[in-house]
Amino acid sequence: MIPFTNKNQIDSGSSKMAYPYKQTEKEHAFQTIAKDLKSDQVGPVAALFGREQYLVHWSCEQIVDQYINPACKELDLSVLEDEKITLDDIKEACETFTMMSEKRVVIVRDFALLEGSKMKGFTEGGENDLAEYVKHLPEGCLLIFTANGADKRKKLFKAIHERGQIYDFTALSERALKSFVEKRFRSAGKTIKPSIVSQFVQNSGYFHKEADYTLYNLENDIRKIIAYSEGSEILLSDVAATVSGNLETSVFAMLDAISIGRKDEAYLLLHSLLGAGENLYMILSLIASQFETILEVKEMLEEGKNQKQMQGILKIHEFRIKKAMSFAGKYSVGRLKKILTKVYEIDRNIKTGILEQNLALELFIAQI
Repeated sequence: MIPFTNKNQIDSGSSKMAYPYKQTEKEHAFQTIAKDLKSDQVGPVAALFGREQYLVHWSCEQIVDQYINPACKELDLSVLEDEKITLDDIKEACETFTMMSEKRVVIVRDFALLEGSKMKGFTEGGENDLAEYVKHLPEGCLLIFTANGADKRKKLFKAIHERGQIYDFTALSERALKSFVEKRFRSAGKTIKPSIVSQFVQNSGYFHKEADYTLYNLENDIRKIIAYSEGSEILLSDVAATVSGNLETSVFAMLDAISIGRKDEAYLLLHSLLGAGENLYMILSLIASQFETILEVKEMLEEGKNQKQMQGILKIHEFRIKKAMSFAGKYSVGRLKKILTKVYEIDRNIKTGILEQNLALELFIAQI
């Protein structure tokens, strides 16, 4: 059983659970490469790597679509992905004459050397030779290296950066992720409310530090939701029935639904969590933690502190602070303290048998 914060701690705060990926509104690598392709600025060599391998794959497809004549794809496109690749293999692919395509494209997939790992086909001297070779590629050749990551200290990385482009496909921002989700549903002929998109994104665990969840996982969940839904509009019940998500983000989504007056959605999320066998006391603990954060944010707002200052004090992800600020605007400090007291009372009433577990949580949602 997970212990609760003592009621006396309502005014002193508690420990927080952090979200790992720093959100940013600066241009993402997928936007940069799209612009570079439009202005024909990709090449003669480029490195594509990072957490979002989905976007690495997408970018390679965009490159092929732009420069390769479909009728000559087998002749003008070379894809090398054997771990025993040698420098001679790469040279041969790059130096083959182009037939009817705008450029000859050579894609070296999952290239461990870019990550700083050893490869059977390359000695240290061979790696240095490759770094030198990419500086003098044949005219009309576009050489692409893909990998999960990149060692920026290596000569190969520095040579690619000097002669071509580097694209690091990091996690998407919240805004970009929501746009990705909306487009996928729209392309399938489905409509979905922004509030449900938001809850789906939160429930997915994409921003949770313990979740190894990428766009590949998100795309798979979207397909499951589309297959499950019966009408033209995606409903919260469709999401709840097909995506288990992460407990912390699910609780956050439930409270978010409450904050915008959608208690029907909050009940659906609660029943989905309980139906999935989630520990009741863990749910209550997370609800308490979220409201403690909201209370602290509310008090700091009244003190005139901004979001950056709050983040420095609370040491939690700005995503959580933004959500807490939104919720805090709807309640007074006194009301938030009463809500927290209610959470602790529910815990006590369940343990002493005064209230049945599911009913206690339903009453809590109804009373907020």
